[in-house]
Amino acid sequence: MATAFSSDGEAVLRRELGPAAAPSAPRGDLDGFYEMGRAAAFVRGGGFRKVALQLPDELLADAATVAARMEAETGAEVYVLGDTTYGRSVWGSAGSRQSSAGRNGVRAPCLAGPRAGVGRARRYRAGLTPGSPHSCCVDEVAAEHACAEAVLHYGPACLSPCRKLPVLHIFGKQPLDIGRCAEAFRELYADRQSRVVVLSDVVYAHAMGELEQELCPEYPNIVFSRVVYGDPPAPALPGEQRQFGRQFLVEAPGGLQDCAMFYVGTEGLTLTNFMLTWNRCSFSSFDPTTSCGRRETLNVNRALMRRLYLVERARDARVVGILVGTLGVAGYLDVLQHLRELLRRAGKRSYTLAVGKPNPAKLANFLEVDVFVLVACAQNSLLDSSDFYRPIVTPYELELACNPAREWTGNYLTDFRDLLPGACAHVELPPAIPAAEAVPDVSLITGEMRATHLCDPPASQLPPSTALACRDQTNALAEISPAASFLESRSWWGLEQQLGQTPVSKAVQGRRGIAIAYEDEGREQS
Repeated sequence: MATAFSSDGEAVLRRELGPAAAPSAPRGDLDGFYEMGRAAAFVRGGGFRKVALQLPDELLADAATVAARMEAETGAEVYVLGDTTYGRSVWGSAGSRQSSAGRNGVRAPCLAGPRAGVGRARRYRAGLTPGSPHSCCVDEVAAEHACAEAVLHYGPACLSPCRKLPVLHIFGKQPLDIGRCAEAFRELYADRQSRVVVLSDVVYAHAMGELEQELCPEYPNIVFSRVVYGDPPAPALPGEQRQFGRQFLVEAPGGLQDCAMFYVGTEGLTLTNFMLTWNRCSFSSFDPTTSCGRRETLNVNRALMRRLYLVERARDARVVGILVGTLGVAGYLDVLQHLRELLRRAGKRSYTLAVGKPNPAKLANFLEVDVFVLVACAQNSLLDSSDFYRPIVTPYELELACNPAREWTGNYLTDFRDLLPGACAHVELPPAIPAAEAVPDVSLITGEMRATHLCDPPASQLPPSTALACRDQTNALAEISPAASFLESRSWWGLEQQLGQTPVSKAVQGRRGIAIAYEDEGREQS
């Protein structure tokens, strides 16, 4: 963890920077790779006059060409969103596989105005805002800056519904060896009567129909999921599963827990979320990049124990920081209000922070916060906080910690919309209990007594975590929050102006070097 906060800086000073190698553009199959026909039909069918294109960083080299083609075929004004997003990306050009280095804030070059040779295609950059989304999320904020009426989202997607703009997802058609995948499936499931649900990464969804034709004659109980976007208009049927943009029907007598899961895709957040959510099912996978199948050996119980430990940390917390990790997923404002009300009823102080991409150094600035809760899409809500100064939990884990009516049932939720009123997993807050009647509870981490009951203070009263103190000789009462108390305990409060108290002196030459090792430090010490 120490390296996340400080270093000697030598590596940065000696690093040689150069232009990054861009992937080769898919000139031979531009129409197929970017599905130009389907995209143009979407724009013309909706009558959109301004359209925003959102591409992963590694495909921005093709942005001008794609935008010019779209303008020529549809007559609409096309803007390419230059706001860098972050998150894992597996896109390459024309079937070649590329890996993105986390999309960690490296801005793509901005082209202002029309570019020679590309017609009226425009490159629009809205500036890297605190709400910059993951690469799987639709950046509605940047699109609205360009007054776009619709968004064409390219690459892997979490399929979270958007709040305002119509969206067309173009996942890309990554190559899949159907024969080798079917062979790996037969090796993993020798029993032809096995009940198996086949899931896939969205970039391989185009090949699932062919794989289904290959395996269904041999496996009568196999079920293939299909990718869906948005909330379905009809209610779910008995045994029907709708999660993570996947939909499938399970007819096994014991339900989903009687089925195994076969995932087509690479190891990553998508597979991890599947395994934690459907933790009673055994998982196998086929990696198209290596053409190898295997049984997944992730210790789900150990991973869940780690998450339940974070729930205990959230129960002990007095100050909670709500991290806004998305500004485009439908319902994020509702869940923010829900979390604030939950924390208020639980007697905890909350602060809402829009920090963009969370990293250890950035969140370490908020030392007064005991635990953070990340509001993000279902695919990126699980954040490994082992390198962070304070733990980061999901909205579901915070509900487990603060809502006495919610109990752990073995079902793990990563979509925060499931917690909202009217959703499938919503649990009403129980009525407030007087402190004298509350059952005491002991922290499993610190061994100290803690309050776990809900309170309902009137709006005119101060929150339970607020104290009163004398401000000065006039005995005026000042409100001191936990964060303010923490700041008062710091020895350094920041720079003080001290106007008129400091003598004027001539400027002198200062030190040279970096703060951890100035050039003259050795001579002064000697």
